[in-house]
Amino acid sequence: MAGKTVFVTGGASFIGSTLTDQLLARGAKKVRIVDDPSSGHLDNIRQHLGTAINLGTMERIRVIDCATMVCEFTGHKAEIKLRRDRPTGPLNRVADNSLAKKLLGWEPKVLFREAFKRTIDWYYATRDKEEVKRIFTRLLTER
Repeated sequence: MAGKTVFVTGGASFIGSTLTDQLLARGAKKVRIVDDPSSGHLDNIRQHLGTAINLGTMERIRVIDCATMVCEFTGHKAEIKLRRDRPTGPLNRVADNSLAKKLLGWEPKVLFREAFKRTIDWYYATRDKEEVKRIFTRLLTER
């Protein structure tokens, strides 16, 4: 491994972060870590953090459109109310993935809408449907 650049998926997990530490201790030139923060923990790799790399479609997605998609894809019949009496955040989001393309050669394969639909389908396929129905409204509205 000495002098090589190594790519570690799941690098923020306990095992992945231990592997990262060992690769660096054995002379790896660079270790690139990709992980989903929901399955790993940043404290495991904080000492190795360099530049964050965004992954996205570079589509500008309005928050209201995303909320509408949640209802559409889940079959949830909810009235979306704009609360003008509360502070507002950004009206839309966009992930600039130019660094991912430059450093990793990565580009999105599907647009946001399709990726979001696949994520929701995966979520329902890996959860107990009755439990999801029971807690869905709370999950959508709690802060």
